[in-house]
Amino acid sequence: MRLADTASMRLLHTMLRVGDLERSITFYTEVLGMRLLRRKDYPGGRFTLAFVGYGEESDTTVLELTHNWDTSSYEIGTGYGHIALGVDDIVSVCDQIRAKGGRVVREPGPMKNGSTVIAFVEDPDGYKVELIELSSRAHAA
Repeated sequence: MRLADTASMRLLHTMLRVGDLERSITFYTEVLGMRLLRRKDYPGGRFTLAFVGYGEESDTTVLELTHNWDTSSYEIGTGYGHIALGVDDIVSVCDQIRAKGGRVVREPGPMKNGSTVIAFVEDPDGYKVELIELSSRAHAA
């Protein structure tokens, strides 16, 4: 189904449920370089929402981290894929992520059957984050 007027629509955020909110905020801000944009506790619902990103919510898509107070871990469903981040120098970024305690689970290299250079890192809850070298992507198009 296509909406008649999509000009007024844009992607706002992607949501991940996380087991340890502080650990996840540290990963996304200190390891991947995002900023904590806002955070709010909802005592009546026993959950906290934290929004992180590279820019303001008013003009960029951000990541919503949802922490349900009574849940310390989740199983990642088979339908979930990954979050993708564009980077200029993928090898350098992977080295920086490792130096900050992040886990690179697929070293930089061309994607299968293509020339775009990618790598994967894993957040503390096991969610995959794909890194895509922007210069290789432009040449692959």
